[in-house]
Amino acid sequence: MYEERRKRWKQAKTLTPEKLALARRVLEDVRRGRAVLEALRSHPLRGGYLSKSALVAAYRQMVAAGEMKPDPRLLERIRMKPVRTLSGVTTVTVLTKPYPCPGHCIFCPDDVRMPKSYLPDEPGAMRGLEHGFDPYAQVRARLNALEALGHPTDKIELLILGGTWSAYRKDYREWFIKRCFDALNDAPPSPPDEDLPLSALHARNETASHRNVGLVIETRPDAVTPEEIRHLRALGVTKVQLGAQSLDDRILALNKRGHTVAETRRAVALLRAAGFKIVLHWMPNLLGATPDSDRADFARLWEGLCPDEIKIYPTQLLAGTELYEYWQCGEYTPYTTGELIHLLADLKPTIPRYCRVNRVIRDIPSTHVVDGNRRTSLRQDVQRELTRRGARCQCVRCREVRGRKVDPASLQLHDLAYHADYAEEHFLSFDTPDDHLAGFVRLSLPTPEAPETGIEELRGAALIREVHVYGQSLPVGAAREGAAQHVGLGTRLLAEAERIARARGFRRMAVIAAVGTRRYYPERGFERGALYLVKSL
Repeated sequence: MYEERRKRWKQAKTLTPEKLALARRVLEDVRRGRAVLEALRSHPLRGGYLSKSALVAAYRQMVAAGEMKPDPRLLERIRMKPVRTLSGVTTVTVLTKPYPCPGHCIFCPDDVRMPKSYLPDEPGAMRGLEHGFDPYAQVRARLNALEALGHPTDKIELLILGGTWSAYRKDYREWFIKRCFDALNDAPPSPPDEDLPLSALHARNETASHRNVGLVIETRPDAVTPEEIRHLRALGVTKVQLGAQSLDDRILALNKRGHTVAETRRAVALLRAAGFKIVLHWMPNLLGATPDSDRADFARLWEGLCPDEIKIYPTQLLAGTELYEYWQCGEYTPYTTGELIHLLADLKPTIPRYCRVNRVIRDIPSTHVVDGNRRTSLRQDVQRELTRRGARCQCVRCREVRGRKVDPASLQLHDLAYHADYAEEHFLSFDTPDDHLAGFVRLSLPTPEAPETGIEELRGAALIREVHVYGQSLPVGAAREGAAQHVGLGTRLLAEAERIARARGFRRMAVIAAVGTRRYYPERGFERGALYLVKSL
C-alpha cells in the first residue's frame, strides 16, 4: 500500500515537456479570467492529471522568458493549497528516527519502521521514511516542494514530530536541529568539515533566505523539567506540544499513559513560566470514556491549563494495538462518525477566543481504522453541523483574516484577560469590524507562586510568549495593499503589552523569540540575552 501510494505521488509530481506545454495553455486561459479548475478540465492530460505545481512551473518559465510580467495575484490563484500559508508563516514538518518511547499507551500504533505512534503512509510520516529520517534531506525536499507549488519559504515554522522528543539522546537532538538549520541556511548537503556550534548556525539563520520563525517539538508532560526547558531554549525551541490526552486520572491509568493530571498541570505551568507557547493534545473516546465524560473533560482544559493551541485527536481503533484487543473482547466501542460530529460540534463553540484549534483528527489513512469513524474530513463535517445549528466557533483559527483585505484604520484593539495557573494572561488582538483576527500578542504576567525556571533573564519579568500577524505569508520586508502583515500591527501590540505590564508593576519584559525573528526586537528597545530578549520598562 505504501509503495503504491509513493509511486502514484511521484508520477503526479514529475514534470515532463508535455505537462509543461499543456500547463502554459491552461495558464493562458486562467490569465483571461477562466477558473483554474475549469481550465484544467478543458486541457486533459493523457494517462494522468495536471498538477498545480506544473502551472507554477509554467508561470515561472514564462516570467523568466519575459512572456509575462510577474503577477502575484495570478500566482495566488494557481498556488496549491494556499491555506498552508494564510496564517502568515509556512510550516515545514520533519520526523525524527524510530526510537523507543517511555510510554506504553494502549491506543498507539507501534510500527518498527516509524517513531512511536506514527504509521508509514501518513503524509508527513511518508516523507520522513522516504528520506530515511535525515533532517537535512527532509527540510530541503519540503522547501523545494513548497517553492514548486508557489508558496513563500522565507518564514518557516519548523515542526519536529516523532513521539517523545525528550526521550532521544541529547547529542542526537542537537545534531538533528543543526542539520535542520543547515538546510534552512542553504548549506551543502554533507555536514561541513568544521563542527560549527549551533549558536553559529542560529546567527547565520537571522539573515538566511529561509528564516526560522518558530521551532516546535512534541513531548510528554512527565518529561518537562527546568533543565529540559533550558535545553529547549538553547536549541531555539519556541513552542511545545504536550500529549495531555485526558484530564481524568482514571482514564489516563486505563489507557496506560504513564503520567497523571498533576504532572500535566505542572508541565504546563513550567512551560508558561518560561514563555513557551503551549499546545495540548486531547483525545475523546479513550477506553473508559463516554461522550458525556468527554464533555466534562474538555471543560477542564480551560480551568488553569488554558492552552494556546489544541489538537483534538479522537481515538482511532487500529489493528495491532492493545486497545484493539479490548475491542475484540467487547470492552471498547468506538464512537460512530455521527456521535463524534455531534460531540465536537458541542465542544467547539466553548473554546475560548485565545485558543487555536490546529486539528480535529489525526491524518491516519482510513484503511487502517478497524471500526468507528473513518472520515478524515471531520473538521468540515463539524463546521457543517455548526452551520446547521446556527452556532460558531470563535477560536483563533476560525477567526483569522487569512486572504481578506484589511483596513488598518478600522481595526479594533481588544484585551482578553484570563487567569491560568500561576499567571495572569492577556490576549491582545487587533480585530476587524466583522470580528476577524488580524494580529495578536500573548502577554503573560507570572504570579509570585509561578514555578522557578532557573533562568536568570526571566526573574521578575513580564513575558511576551507570541507575536503573530495574520494573512497570506509575505516575503520579509514586503507589503501589499490590504494585507495584515507589515503594517505595524506587531509594534502597536507590543506597546500595549508594555503599558499593561508597567501598570501591573513589572519593570522588565522578556520575549521568547525564534532565531529568525531576533532582529525584529532590538529595533523596539529589547536587548539580547543568552536565551531571551529583554527590555527595561
